Amino acid sequence: MGETIRIGIAGYGNLGRGVEAAVEKNADMQLTGIFTRRQPADLVPLHSGTAVYAMTDLAAYEDDIDVLILCGGSKEDLPQQGPALAAQFNTVDSFDTHARIPEYYDAVDGPARASRKTALISAGWDPGMFSINRVYGEALLPDGDTYTFWGRGLSQGHSDAVRRVPGVAGGVQYTIPSETAIDKVRNGSRPQLETREKHVRECFVVLADGADPAAVSEAIVTMPHYFDQYDTEVHFITAEELARDHRAMPHGGFSIRSGNTSAEHAQVIEYGLTLESNPEFTASVLVAYARAVHRLNQQGRFGAVTVLDVPPGLLSPKSAADLRAELL
Repeated sequence: MGETIRIGIAGYGNLGRGVEAAVEKNADMQLTGIFTRRQPADLVPLHSGTAVYAMTDLAAYEDDIDVLILCGGSKEDLPQQGPALAAQFNTVDSFDTHARIPEYYDAVDGPARASRKTALISAGWDPGMFSINRVYGEALLPDGDTYTFWGRGLSQGHSDAVRRVPGVAGGVQYTIPSETAIDKVRNGSRPQLETREKHVRECFVVLADGADPAAVSEAIVTMPHYFDQYDTEVHFITAEELARDHRAMPHGGFSIRSGNTSAEHAQVIEYGLTLESNPEFTASVLVAYARAVHRLNQQGRFGAVTVLDVPPGLLSPKSAADLRAELL
């Protein structure tokens, strides 16, 4: 085996735990440690041998980490952490607020470029794997329409946004696609669908003591970039119901390109995912892209990059020769 890539984890929620599990499955990687804003002694990692440090101590481990994987939320954590940490480390993150990706890219690019670091933003499955398939679809079928459906499943980013609403003590959000809309797309009819026709968002919320349910509901359904363009249902439940009924984190969806290569022939390209654990799959994507980031940095590619900038061969631990022989 060749060089071992040293990985650091910044933040240890569901995504951070997924990254710890994913690193273990990659023989060319080792985990330097987990960095947390909590008291390190209070954090219980998956493996007792995993080192845990305070987030404030990250700078001391700059020489011990090849790639730092950022596992904070997109709403408040990554907009601050991404640019700051890209000035010190090669980084990978899963920033998933689609409308804000261009400005986030610019915010991360400057510090990373100045420090000769490589910072890959917005990895995961959407943005991420679905983004790649949207590009493939549009390039291969220029006369066509692109459709993305998410769910049915629990959205980490949207659930995090719900939990940050004042008056919310806990909560989750499910994205539910329209089967009618999906069937129309799969049959090649290329329907024009409004945002509200494709999905419904469903929230299950535990109120904080004294919170006004009407105010909480209004804050959720009108939240820009997250819920304002969708029909959103908010259900108030107890903490016991949340723990009992909403512990699993399934998700998935479809990226579909429907187009015509001639007047006689319609073509449909579909990429789909069925995930038992959204955070574990997202973490697996981040870890694969950490390998690519390490290689890109060694090649002198500095600054911010996205999954659209990364050749697929860089994700694999196999050599280019092995990929040609085995997978091409």
